[in-house]
Amino acid sequence: MSRVEEKLKMLDLILPAAKPPVGNYTGCKTTGNLLYASGRVSEQRGRVGTDVTIEDARKAAHDTVLLILAIIKNEIKDLGLLKGVLKLQGFILCEDDFFDLPKVLDGASDLLISLFGENGRHARTATGVAQLPFNATLQLDIIFELE
Repeated sequence: MSRVEEKLKMLDLILPAAKPPVGNYTGCKTTGNLLYASGRVSEQRGRVGTDVTIEDARKAAHDTVLLILAIIKNEIKDLGLLKGVLKLQGFILCEDDFFDLPKVLDGASDLLISLFGENGRHARTATGVAQLPFNATLQLDIIFELE
């Protein structure tokens, strides 16, 4: 069992079933010692600021990290190959006057740091958007460093 999977177990978290891509792309792509995880939308639907609370959006960000890890495990078979997180990019479906984007994305960042420790600290971008596929509350993509 990988270090990441041991941490998931300690936190009582279970990876969901990996979902296949909905278009003509792969769930992740490696080059050298980098793994690029494709953008994954949350299961949560609706716009932050009207339909979705900050707390629910934070939870959606947390849960979307688990969805991404499930896809990676399905594709590379071993989460132990992940050394750490380099970059997290988040797109958040929100109202024009919603400015707490970093608070929402902290749901993903906090989980990544819990799973990878100091190697989970990462650069990131939080962007508010007018539309996302399937009316998802957010979409994340992550760049990991490989062992």
